[in-house]
Amino acid sequence: MSLAPGPRMPSALQALGWAKRPYPFMKRCRERYGDTFTLRILHSGTWVFLCDPVDVKRVFTTPAAELGVELANPLLLPVLGPRSVMLLEEPEHMPRRRLMLPPFHGRRMGTDAEMMAEVTRSEIGRWPVGEPFELWPRMQRITQEVIVRSVFGRDEAGRLGPLRELLHRLTATLNDPGRLSMLAALGPGWFARSGRFRAAMEPVEAALLEEVDRRRRAGPNGHKDIVSILIDARYEDDSPLSDRDMRDELMTLLTDGPTSSSLAWVFERLLRHPEKLERLREEVLAGEEDTYMDAVVKETLRLCPPVPVVVRRLLEPLELGGHELPAGTTVAPCVYLIHRREDVYPQPRRFLPERFLEQAPGTYTWIPFGGGTRRCLAASYAELEMKRVLRTVLSEVDLRPAEEDAGEHSRRSAISFSPDKRGRVVARPRRRTQSEEERWRPSPIYS
Repeated sequence: MSLAPGPRMPSALQALGWAKRPYPFMKRCRERYGDTFTLRILHSGTWVFLCDPVDVKRVFTTPAAELGVELANPLLLPVLGPRSVMLLEEPEHMPRRRLMLPPFHGRRMGTDAEMMAEVTRSEIGRWPVGEPFELWPRMQRITQEVIVRSVFGRDEAGRLGPLRELLHRLTATLNDPGRLSMLAALGPGWFARSGRFRAAMEPVEAALLEEVDRRRRAGPNGHKDIVSILIDARYEDDSPLSDRDMRDELMTLLTDGPTSSSLAWVFERLLRHPEKLERLREEVLAGEEDTYMDAVVKETLRLCPPVPVVVRRLLEPLELGGHELPAGTTVAPCVYLIHRREDVYPQPRRFLPERFLEQAPGTYTWIPFGGGTRRCLAASYAELEMKRVLRTVLSEVDLRPAEEDAGEHSRRSAISFSPDKRGRVVARPRRRTQSEEERWRPSPIYS
């Protein structure tokens, strides 16, 4: 058994390339070594990258009992915790996944859709008019408020204000560029022990468990918010989630995730392609089905995926890319490079939503949310949120890029990759014409 070829430079230098310029680093490796190559990354280990959809399918269809959890992002363990559904090994993972799945599907999706629009309209009201500002932090505020309301319900008593501020503070700590560089150099153990991280994390943990305890003592209230659903949830043996389980699942839900970055990217791409922005705006104002919007969202997630790789640990030997890989190997289906295969996506570097009007995304060639039994369980919710925010913003304001350039580059944030200038735009209120007012109707909430 042998691993695929890869760079021979020391693991510390490979870690530096992975931390600072992961996209060019992966691209050069594929050009030199082919669709299967190995990186040895300090503090992360040895990963075999897979860029062939055939190998991706083999990984995603391997029985769950033969694949273990591995972390592409070292921040996940100290932030989410070992009892998060994202990090649980089998056989615990699937029962927990079944408990977590209901809030993100079915009727509840429709209930949350109007809330998403309401939150977006409120945030738009705080945007500066006619002056450049950064869109990504505004998208963070929208997505964080949406998930806070989804998790806890409407905050009519105003109890959640302090928690919101604590979450904003934690998000800022996690996204500090200097600390992300130190993380790459010193590893996740250093980050988890650092005083600034603990000072930001511990008050959030305490506030979450205090709210869970309050809800438990209050008893059933008939509410359908996520925290109430999780408190009432029971395993097959009728046991509830423990405080540790609740802490880790709530942190998994509330941590600033990739949706805000994806929203910043969708506006960044549309503003550099005004003809596509105009086509989407016409669809929105006409109240038509979300056909083109769905294509815009899917193309954004293809071109600017939330994460560059998905990683799994082999518990049994498996042949991939012509190599018999031993148990214990970390394999990494490479989202970024698969999404840029010219044989799958002609002109792969171009922003072409029309490609998804002509052909549905492939199960193993469009993988922004991963795949298999560990595919992101909130994928449908994230796409719905992107569409609702897009629809609301395009109905309320006109945006233009703050700088007339070819577009922004990628910058690593805590969980995802965001525009390097944080999505700088200028906004002005949009005045609808009378004909637009007559034509405009809210679109169906399911899309």
